Amino acid sequence: MDINGDVEEFSRRIQVRFITKLKSPLKVPSSSIALPSNLTRMGLSALINNLLQAGNADWKPEPFDFLINGELVRMSLEEFLLAKGISAEKILEIEYIKAVAPRREEESSLHDDWVSAADGSNPGFIVTGCYDGLGRIWKAAGLCSHVLEGHSAAVTSVSIIKPKGVESSTAVSIATASKDRTLRLWKFDVEESFDHPKKIRAYKILTGHNASVQSVTAQPSGNMVCSGSWDCRIKLWQTNELDKGGDSVSIKKRKMDNEDEESQLQGEAVSTLVGHTQCVSSVVWPENESVYSASWDHSIRRWDVETGKDSLNMFCGKAINCLDIGGEGSSLIAAGGSDSIIRIWDPRNPGTLSPIFQFSSHTSWISACKWHKKSWFHLASASYDGKVMLWDLRTAWPLAVIDSHKDKVLCADWWRGDSVISGGVDSKLCISSEISV
Repeated sequence: MDINGDVEEFSRRIQVRFITKLKSPLKVPSSSIALPSNLTRMGLSALINNLLQAGNADWKPEPFDFLINGELVRMSLEEFLLAKGISAEKILEIEYIKAVAPRREEESSLHDDWVSAADGSNPGFIVTGCYDGLGRIWKAAGLCSHVLEGHSAAVTSVSIIKPKGVESSTAVSIATASKDRTLRLWKFDVEESFDHPKKIRAYKILTGHNASVQSVTAQPSGNMVCSGSWDCRIKLWQTNELDKGGDSVSIKKRKMDNEDEESQLQGEAVSTLVGHTQCVSSVVWPENESVYSASWDHSIRRWDVETGKDSLNMFCGKAINCLDIGGEGSSLIAAGGSDSIIRIWDPRNPGTLSPIFQFSSHTSWISACKWHKKSWFHLASASYDGKVMLWDLRTAWPLAVIDSHKDKVLCADWWRGDSVISGGVDSKLCISSEISV
């Protein structure tokens, strides 16, 4: 059998049995087979495709990955067995899975300036923020349905507000943060359709930061949003239109072109969390009771929303640019910063705050890291080196390197579970799709 030249004539042979959780027609015979020990992942993938094609003449080859004892193989079988101290005398069980890599690049969506923020948490659309001061809603690659108009400086962060229990509603709320020191809240109808992008104005303007707002995230309940700023402060804000309690409201009237006056609420923060000593670069709100923040002061903190006190304070030794919570039990902390290394911590481990994983294939600052919402193992990262990388905790090497951008990548996220979106200095929103996770 031809293994694409990956077999040497005198290579030692080992007995292997392939197993998989994939469904038919992706199953190969379970009988053991003697393979050259110098086979690598590419040779193994070619072998699986040949076996599948033998049972199905219409089979179209696709890339596979391979696990031995739960760890991805990124070297020859012989090298792997030696490195892990595994005997080659017994039949070796190798699990094969679909390779996590994009199989398609969508048409890029052009903006008028740097694409600095992207949120793909709703499968129906993508939200982007741009240095031209506008937010945009994209229903698909190249198809912009709404333009969020109102900020007077670059939009730095966007967040879709997803209140639990109202997933079926077509009315969607969005929060944006900007270098103009404000946040804005917007509403639009997902099912609206226009020949040209519809311009919409914010229903609420949130003021109170004394410097550029760097990050915004929504509470899972949808009742509040949280912001992090260059003024070293974290603020919590109400999202409702009729505010109560500590949110003082004034009504702003704007005269629209040939239209009636439009009202805009103006809100103040209901709470301010103080502790960081430099720019709060990223905030994440995974549970209603807790907010996580990352800062250029080299620390990551977890805050109790009710008391305003930090219950976790991790010193990382580097300025942190981005932060996300996910993985096993939605409890792992992933962060990236100024030294091109992605670090992952498990705060459930008592007595140690050392990273449990470190990924170092990027060559410049990390600008984004995002866990896949339905996988314990997978995350995406973006960097000023112009690359987006896909990672699996079961190997130290990236699963895929996406080179869609021609300059620094400023943001990235997952979309629809099988796509990665990214934006950058080249003014493009790129969508890499058909990723099997």
